[in-house]
Amino acid sequence: MAERTLYQSAPVMRLYIAEHPFHYEMENLCRIFFPYHRIETIPCGTDGNGAHILDYGTLGAYTGMQTELGGIRLQARLFFGGRERTAEERTSLSFPGDLKELERRMGVLLFGLLTQACAYTPKWGILTGVRPIKLLRSLAERMGEEAALQSFQQDWLVSAEKTELSRITMGNEQKILSLSRPESFSLYVSIPFCPTRCSYCSFVSSSVERTAKLIPEYLELLCVEIQHTAEVAKGLGLRLESVYIGGGTPTTLSAEQLAQLLDTITAAFDMSTCREFTVEAGRPDTITAEKLKAMLPRGVTRISINPQTLNDHVLETIGRRHTAAQTLEAFSLARACGYDDINMDLIVGLPEDTMESFQETMQGVLALHPESITVHTLSLKRSARIFQDDSEPFSRDAALAGDMLDWGDAQLLQHGYAPYYLYRQSRMVGNLENTGWAKQGKESLYNVYIMDETHTILACGAGAVTKVRDPYSDQLKRIFNFKYPYEYIRRHGEMLTRKEQVRTIYEEYWRARQTLSSV
Repeated sequence: MAERTLYQSAPVMRLYIAEHPFHYEMENLCRIFFPYHRIETIPCGTDGNGAHILDYGTLGAYTGMQTELGGIRLQARLFFGGRERTAEERTSLSFPGDLKELERRMGVLLFGLLTQACAYTPKWGILTGVRPIKLLRSLAERMGEEAALQSFQQDWLVSAEKTELSRITMGNEQKILSLSRPESFSLYVSIPFCPTRCSYCSFVSSSVERTAKLIPEYLELLCVEIQHTAEVAKGLGLRLESVYIGGGTPTTLSAEQLAQLLDTITAAFDMSTCREFTVEAGRPDTITAEKLKAMLPRGVTRISINPQTLNDHVLETIGRRHTAAQTLEAFSLARACGYDDINMDLIVGLPEDTMESFQETMQGVLALHPESITVHTLSLKRSARIFQDDSEPFSRDAALAGDMLDWGDAQLLQHGYAPYYLYRQSRMVGNLENTGWAKQGKESLYNVYIMDETHTILACGAGAVTKVRDPYSDQLKRIFNFKYPYEYIRRHGEMLTRKEQVRTIYEEYWRARQTLSSV
């Protein structure tokens, strides 16, 4: 069944919007509590007497803003379980002068109704954004750290434990952010191929079984784009800080193809300033001694070996064609080949996983002593097969995912790992988080830079997005590559033309700075 048809057939929650522009944030708040519903946002009409016309059906919400003498009235309503709940606030704030604060306050009203009706309080409160640490840092710069932490809990309704996690993460991030210079950039290279497609996956990746014939031509053209990108970076006087080859699963390439890719990168760019070079090996069933030996002498300093779980039944359920034993073998092989910086990814909230199973997985991974462990929360993307197929067994228990995270966080702290970057995605189970944990000195620079949007990321390959950041402001412009390998191959010339926009954007930034300096 097509994705659009599946989504349209999902149960509906009607969200009425009256006289305010906050529909996106109100929709995201509703989705925290009703992640399997289609949120239908409706501008609120009125009858002949000026009253709002509401037809909730079985589930609906209303948010409205009305200008009154001396201020503004905010109102939220929720119809659920045959009962309507209401909340309102009158404030002396002005519109649009206090736009963000009005949005926050309306969010608080709606959130309160949702928590009452659902008997569930998400630990990130009304925060729905991808980068909560960036918000906390911004608050701390404006009002001081202590007041910012207090605001996180009181104004944004973030729990005490998530506030503390954010505080520690922010401090560890800062050490890495301070390494970046105005001329810094990082390189991302996309290998959008995997042995099979996992049922929870929403990334632009293609099964090798279906697309193996594309890989040789894709790689040749990717190397051309990398060389062209290096020329652009050199012409702008940019300084390379980190390289990240991701996907997909880069180790679906053969040892010879990996060598070709790595040789192209190291020959094209000035690697003397590069602090970190990561290859996401990812799937244990793609890792061989030949590939590991091809990467290490070509400058790779860090790899990921991602079990997601060490439960074979769960692995089978999510479509991973490898076993827990293969993960352990791949890790041992990497150590034997000389790798001393290995990350491992885990996911909480996987279908058929239990607390006991997750605990066994975490204990098994900790016993390997990897340098870093990234703990993800399952994200319910509509393009993922697991979300589209009602026959899939699926754990919908947000409380269980939260318990897994809490237990895992405590274990990681006890074993000498510290959180150093944190981000969130839409439709995550329980509106929780993904957190990178590392031993001291083994934090991934690239992960921090990409999440904080610290400096420019030049990206090559299908599905890659270049982000050109103004070194002297928060302004950032994106340049999108074509999403799919066949499209990337067919229209490759356009990719090279688009990379020329990087020069143009930097020139715009420099002109703007010169103008400000002369004022």
